[in-house]
Amino acid sequence: MNHIKTLLLMVFLTIIFIYLGGLIAGDSGVIIAFVLALAINFFAYWSSDRLAIMMTRSKPLAEEEAPDVYRALRELTARENLPMPRVYIMPTDQPNAFAAGRNPQNSVVAVTRGILQILSYQELKGVLAHELAHIKNRDILINTIAAVMAGALVFISRMGMWGMMFGGSRRGGGAAALIKLALLIFAPIAALLIRMAISRTREYQADASGAMMAQDTEGLASALQKMESYARRRPLEINAATSHMFIVNPLSAKNLGSLFSTHPPVQERVKKLRDL
Repeated sequence: MNHIKTLLLMVFLTIIFIYLGGLIAGDSGVIIAFVLALAINFFAYWSSDRLAIMMTRSKPLAEEEAPDVYRALRELTARENLPMPRVYIMPTDQPNAFAAGRNPQNSVVAVTRGILQILSYQELKGVLAHELAHIKNRDILINTIAAVMAGALVFISRMGMWGMMFGGSRRGGGAAALIKLALLIFAPIAALLIRMAISRTREYQADASGAMMAQDTEGLASALQKMESYARRRPLEINAATSHMFIVNPLSAKNLGSLFSTHPPVQERVKKLRDL
């Protein structure tokens, strides 16, 4: 099912790019946008792990720097017959983690500096099991492509708005200019909807699978509560297009913002874990 969703996302990106390219620069814009969309899709598919690492400014994490991370990953991957992912660290105090890559053989798991300082070993193991569950369930490719798509749609809409500011809106009259402006405004909204379309139920599934993998529900439940509490107090300064890749929303998502969060409420996740 995830392979079908990935293909649909790639097709949708191509269609949006072609349409907005034509809107901005006519026939030549269609051709340029088509080539650019193909290049982005190809690069996102084959380099999804490197893209996630680059977008989050993560660095390789040596075993001597975090022996507990490697100990937990080796135990979990051996139990589930999964290849050992490459391990990275994000230089931030907010406790969080994500996984990326096109398949289990080409996957990475990244943790933040804060997660190593705040979580106990039991909690850390629960978080890593959740990320390995994403890898095992093959969620990670579609997550990375969704991040690339969201960023690309925002970028092309900004290009169009700059074009309108410098005279591109004169062709077709005022009505055409308003329609063009509305479509360019819709592109970032479409980016948000794409990320929201990465089903919230997948987080519930990764929670359940991860708890079974770690043979413990309380470690992950406790970790989720700690991480969300910290994220609400000190949101991570990161591209919003990547927020859905993390185990908890790294951005502040209070009040109305929570309606548009790519993550289900932590309270509900904890409740489901403790009901297992």
